[in-house]
Formats: sequence, structure tokens, C-alpha cells
Amino acid sequence: MDELNNLNAASSDVEIVRQIQAGDKNAYNLLVIKYQHKIIQVILKFIPNNADANDVAQEAFIKAYRSIGNFRGDSSFYTWLYRIAVNAAKTYLESNQKYQGALDVDAEDFDYKDSEGVLTSKDTPDRIIESEELQAVIQKAIQNLPEDQKQALLLREVEGMSYDDIAVVMKIPVGTVRSRIFRAREYVEKQMASLTA
Repeated sequence: MDELNNLNAASSDVEIVRQIQAGDKNAYNLLVIKYQHKIIQVILKFIPNNADANDVAQEAFIKAYRSIGNFRGDSSFYTWLYRIAVNAAKTYLESNQKYQGALDVDAEDFDYKDSEGVLTSKDTPDRIIESEELQAVIQKAIQNLPEDQKQALLLREVEGMSYDDIAVVMKIPVGTVRSRIFRAREYVEKQMASLTA
């Protein structure tokens, strides 16, 4: 499970996208880990249930991966991913009766734009998100995880396995899988937060 060891730290999301488009599927893991917290926070504004928001975020990342060949770099990767996430949330709300009529997904509150009209987040400056230093922190954090947490995280984020499948592969209960992945993500996010503090 040393996929991340083989990745060269790219200086921008566009370079990582180019690696993916050239056939390096594992490079996508960097983008997932880098943006999963932000995307979940965006989706939680539409879908107030954590489990549902996590499912929609996963769907958004899968859709983005499948469409990555269409990414031309006309906007930042985050802007492109944000739109996919918002559309995934909208589709989910429209197809799920318990949420119908609950929120206006097109509300302007969810579109944060900088002076050039590029979608951004209020939370973290884009220049920090794009930094080589952050990518290095993510890679180091993953490598420093206990082996059981690292394996669970990589099976989920790199291989795209369901919690049930990971439980079978690792021969542990699903609850243990969820716990390990939660702790791994929490550790990686804490290392990322220490960089932006």
C-alpha cells in the first residue's frame, strides 16, 4: 500500500490532474484528501445529515474522477469540483423525498467568488490550498498513520471500496473500518489545519 510514496509532489492541482489524465490513477487520492473536508462542508449546507452528506461527497468525487478527462484548466480544480458537488447535492435532494422542498440549492449563499469571479471558499485562501507545502503535509501525514488506519484509508480513497468491502478485505467489522477511516481522516485534517493556523 505504498501508492503515495511513488507520487511526485506536484506544484499545483493542474499538474496532478495532468498526471491522472496521463494514466496515474493513484494521483487522484491527493485531490480527494486535499478537498474532501471542504466538499463535505459545502454539501452539509444542503444536506444536514452527516452520513448522507458523506455519501453525496463520495458520489461527487467519483463523478469528478470519471469526468477528469474533460477538465481543461479553464477554472481552478476546486471550482470545477465545487460545481460537481453542488450538482450532486441538488440531484440527491431532488431524488430523496425526505429532503424535497427543504432547501433552495441554487441559493447565492453557497457561491463564494473572489474578485475575478472564481468560486472559492471563505474558510481557506486558495493559495494555501494550491501550495506544494500542503501536498507534502498530506503525504507525510498519510505515511505517518498506523498501518491499519493507512490501509483502510487507502482502500477507501484510492481503491474506492465500500466500507463493507474493506471489512471483508481487512477481515474486521464494518464499525472498525469506519472508526479507522474516521481517525485517519481526522489526523490528516489536523496536520493540514496546523499548516493553515
